[in-house]
Amino acid sequence: MATPAHVAIIMDGNGRWAKARGVPRLAGHRAGVEALRNVVRAAPELGVAYLTVYAFSSENWSRPKSEVSDLMGLLRIFIRRDLAELHQSGVRVRIIGDREGLEPDIRSLLEEAETLTFANRRLTLVIAFNYGGRDEIARAARRLAEAVSRGDLDAGAITPDRFAAALDTAGIPDPELVIRTSGELRLSNFLLWQAAYSELVFLPCYWPDFSREHFVDALAAFAGRERRFGGLAPREAVS
Repeated sequence: MATPAHVAIIMDGNGRWAKARGVPRLAGHRAGVEALRNVVRAAPELGVAYLTVYAFSSENWSRPKSEVSDLMGLLRIFIRRDLAELHQSGVRVRIIGDREGLEPDIRSLLEEAETLTFANRRLTLVIAFNYGGRDEIARAARRLAEAVSRGDLDAGAITPDRFAAALDTAGIPDPELVIRTSGELRLSNFLLWQAAYSELVFLPCYWPDFSREHFVDALAAFAGRERRFGGLAPREAVS
């Protein structure tokens, strides 16, 4: 069975999972963190080399302050509690998203996770934090425009590959498979450039219920797809 080297997941449905059980939304987010732990452990066993997760979008700041505070607290706990295990397991952590304006301790934790795990190769865990696809593209365009303005880059040299190298995901292959839980059928501003030719799998389960079996089923659905990339005959992905 063909296994995608890079899987990206929109972890959706924590709040609805909690509401269905009559518990606070924070309980849903906590259950979602546990589901994430299980997926990170399963990914390399299933042959996945890169796993990107949508942890906190740039639009999530509009949520109630109490919920945002809870989510920041869970991030702190996840990194402080899980970083040693991730490192020992050979997981490299990379963070994508805009770090400007983040609280100093959050930025420090993100940088610590990246620095400590830099040399690990068993799995690259990409955490999209304060991330939005349109914002990422705008920031990349701004960097390239500034390089042209300084005379460091000729505008005619800006190709799709050169643009991709200015994105947060520089050096990371595009995801071959994007999974979204909760039954919603949209990308929600996630990896808009990188997911141009990704296969999409939408699952009805809420994220806290996402299991290894759901993961296997999504990989099997991917294996059954014919990937043409705009051509007539199926072909392998081009990284």
